[in-house]
Amino acid sequence: MNTLNTLSLGCNRHSCHCTKMPMVCLTDFEEYAKEHLPKATWDYYAAGADECCTRDDNLLAYKRIRLRPRMLRDVSVSDTRTTVLGTEISFPVGIAPTAFHCLAWPDGEMSTARATEAVNTCYITSTYSTCSVEEIVAAAPNGYRWFQLYVYRNRKVSEQIVHRVEALGYKALVLTVDVPYTGKRRNDIRNQFRLPPHLKVKNFDGVFEQENSGLEEYGVPPNTLDPSISWKDIYWLQSLTRLPIIIKGILTKEDAELAVEHGVQGIIVSNHGGRQLDGGPATIDALLEIVDTVQGRIEVYLDGGIRTGSDVLKALALGAKCVFIGRPAIWGLAYKGEEGLREVLQILNDEFRLSMALAARCYTGSTDKSIYPNQSQ
Repeated sequence: MNTLNTLSLGCNRHSCHCTKMPMVCLTDFEEYAKEHLPKATWDYYAAGADECCTRDDNLLAYKRIRLRPRMLRDVSVSDTRTTVLGTEISFPVGIAPTAFHCLAWPDGEMSTARATEAVNTCYITSTYSTCSVEEIVAAAPNGYRWFQLYVYRNRKVSEQIVHRVEALGYKALVLTVDVPYTGKRRNDIRNQFRLPPHLKVKNFDGVFEQENSGLEEYGVPPNTLDPSISWKDIYWLQSLTRLPIIIKGILTKEDAELAVEHGVQGIIVSNHGGRQLDGGPATIDALLEIVDTVQGRIEVYLDGGIRTGSDVLKALALGAKCVFIGRPAIWGLAYKGEEGLREVLQILNDEFRLSMALAARCYTGSTDKSIYPNQSQ
């Protein structure tokens, strides 16, 4: 099967000459973004590591899963609400941390914050935002937000941002653990990707000026991330804050057990959108062993490859508490900013509700064996 063609299965706006067709599925937003964003920007968002095998498999893995629908069940009433870390959200889809939203839309992360506040879901703000954490809070003061954190060689940089977001009312820290070094993204190298002069990583405005030699790696000087980070640093982070800590980047049962033992409050099963280690598992394939290991002791979430409401249902049936979308959020911003992202989320919500009804189950926030997916051989 041709992988590249498979990624566009389901909808194709280019097959119709009508340029004002409604946006029907997330692929519509993807095609709009690819057509309208500058090539280097599109390549940055679309990039996977090396041959992009893991990036592509994140999507293909969902197509290998089949649902077992039940019939003659009353599905006249459904409720998509759930909770994450005890806070209610409107449906189990949040926004994963992705960088540089101002490349897709002028208001960038402020538009993202407004959209997620409007639909009442969780927004994980990226360290590498082109709006500051203060600007994001001001744009959507009642939004529910977590903050995604990297650990830097200069630990004071990490400490300062932790204290800033806690004071601003962010509700959790999401520690990304799969980037001791940045993965090799071939098109970014070919394009010599850099932020345009009018944009910067706002959270570090002035922080790295003394280290700036003119070289740049995704908006900051090279070699600023700390590759020595280890499990003991979970205790260091816990000593800095009272915020719940969620680890993003777990793909094995062994690391899931270590996460529980180190007292974190959640795991995001993630392979960084296939942008780090090429050849690792698709996140939906890794989910089940992690859920089985955790046994409800902490919450388990997932990102990577979610493109339809039935994808959401499959992830929840396999035990995820909530899923997070990355690239589709960017596509929505590229289309119409806040309004475009709200459309993306509404489409996913509508599709998820329909999939629940057609599978004859209402989501209750726990693994439902009657809609348990079978892997097709």
